[in-house]
Amino acid sequence: MDKELLEHISTLLGVVLKKVTPLSGGDVSEVYLLETVTDRFVCKVNTLANSPLLHAEKIGLEVIAASNTIGVPKTYDCGEKEEKAFLVMEFIESRTATTSDMSSLGHQLATLHMSGEVTIFGGENDNYIGSLPQSNTTHNDWVSFYVHERLNPQLKIAVDNGQLLQNEIPSQEKLIERCKQLFPNITPSLLHGDLWSGNYLISHSGVPYLIDPAVYYGHYEVDLAMTKLFGGFGNSFYDAYNELVPLENGWKERQDIYQLYYLLVHLNMFGPSYKPSVLHIISTYFT
Repeated sequence: MDKELLEHISTLLGVVLKKVTPLSGGDVSEVYLLETVTDRFVCKVNTLANSPLLHAEKIGLEVIAASNTIGVPKTYDCGEKEEKAFLVMEFIESRTATTSDMSSLGHQLATLHMSGEVTIFGGENDNYIGSLPQSNTTHNDWVSFYVHERLNPQLKIAVDNGQLLQNEIPSQEKLIERCKQLFPNITPSLLHGDLWSGNYLISHSGVPYLIDPAVYYGHYEVDLAMTKLFGGFGNSFYDAYNELVPLENGWKERQDIYQLYYLLVHLNMFGPSYKPSVLHIISTYFT
């Protein structure tokens, strides 16, 4: 982190920063641990062009915090200095999760999904999934939202970038028809939006925290589908979640459809190793 930015953040926080240490896990932004004599902060740094990404993350954390259901790091400041954008947050000292910790995470995620009384899908602000824009334009109908604001944009990016051929993707009509067959009558839930194993922490005192959100109101099964895409969170997590929100018929098929979105995101961000998985789901449900 350059000296001018560090001095700017010190002034904003009203503290004297004594130590700066790079942290791992910054696929999209650089991440640093900032330390004073008594306090620690996390600072994400990105290019000025990516300032909206950090502002969207701050909004997402604050939306989850306002639900009073599950922990998120407190946000302190988000802004720009010279050619850099930054987001300063509370540092959460984490530990390896126990079975009991994962049960707590499951219960609290279910509580998050049950919070709020909105009647539309989407959100007040667009945000990002990884480094890719994610539209939260609101819809009254979940099928319409999921097809138009989730699947279609990622399919278009994949075709435009040569990751998929036009004849490999289903028509919009086919997407809508099949989703209508598979999706039940759905009430909007507040979602984390990108809930893989790198996006939760368990504090040293055993408190679950969510980080790096991509929030919007959607079907709660989307978050669960993402948790299972790269290995799953363990039985204690799902058992605890299902105590509050039982499984609904057809969840396995919907899990595939919801994972398609995340696989398309990975295809568009990381390349062709994800294409076979994308085509498998498309051929299973949309041909």
